[in-house]
Amino acid sequence: MDLTLLLQLTLNGLIVGALYGVVAMSFVLIYKASQVVNFAQGEFLLVGAWVCWWFLTEWQLPFYAGFLFTLVFMTLFGLVLQVVVLRPLIGEPVISVIMATIGLGIFFQALMKWIFGVFAKPFPPIFTVERISVLGLEVQTVYLVSLGISLLIMAGFGWFFTASKHGLAMRATAFDQQVAQSLGVSVPKVFAMSWAISAVVSSVAGVVVGVVNGVSSALSFYGIKVFPAVILGGLDSIIGAVLGGVIVGLLENWAHYIDSEWLNWGNMFQIAPFYALVIILLIKPYGLFGTKNIERV
Repeated sequence: MDLTLLLQLTLNGLIVGALYGVVAMSFVLIYKASQVVNFAQGEFLLVGAWVCWWFLTEWQLPFYAGFLFTLVFMTLFGLVLQVVVLRPLIGEPVISVIMATIGLGIFFQALMKWIFGVFAKPFPPIFTVERISVLGLEVQTVYLVSLGISLLIMAGFGWFFTASKHGLAMRATAFDQQVAQSLGVSVPKVFAMSWAISAVVSSVAGVVVGVVNGVSSALSFYGIKVFPAVILGGLDSIIGAVLGGVIVGLLENWAHYIDSEWLNWGNMFQIAPFYALVIILLIKPYGLFGTKNIERV
């Protein structure tokens, strides 16, 4: 057994899992506010990464400026998307909204290929030191930065939902839209805010992954890749999303270790989270922290 490799993969799993947790929180945020699963979440990562890449390469902006402009763009992108496309669907069956998000995902996937091409393009060099030694283990600098950003986002979500007026309004809307509206909460504004925040948070993950692997349409696959984390933690639980992301990150890396050491199947790291998803759903259908809805017929 190569214990050094196991420790390296465990550290990578924790860091990548935190990033998965951030994207999973974006899923949960929209679901808690509107009871809709956004199947275009992966395309939010893709759009954010391409926009940041465009600012850095075409406008020659420094990374911090391009990154901030990307966050502003994605805020407006999420707001416009919700107001123009999804707000007219309020009151329609949930399946109609879900199909709309699937259509949006296909549209943005094709649009990004048309504008930027189908080949992966690398980000300009950002950090002078590409790797940092942590307890004798080599970790990419961008992953350490992403871990810090992920922790800040998680802390921000915690403060937002417990102390801010808008966060409390969003929690009230998630609990009961009619009651929230009767108390003066603007439900359409809450929906728009949830989509804007989700777009911004997803774009952060998209930029991080793009810096490591380059920007290509493969980024949108992260939306499906993170979905097991959302279900594992519970579709309406922010804490569950974080924990589910960490579990999926660790499972991927541990499966990669087992595969490389003994099985040699070649794709264990891709399918392990989905096996875990099936097992968890058999034991806890609502996920680890999901709310149990009991309906009497």
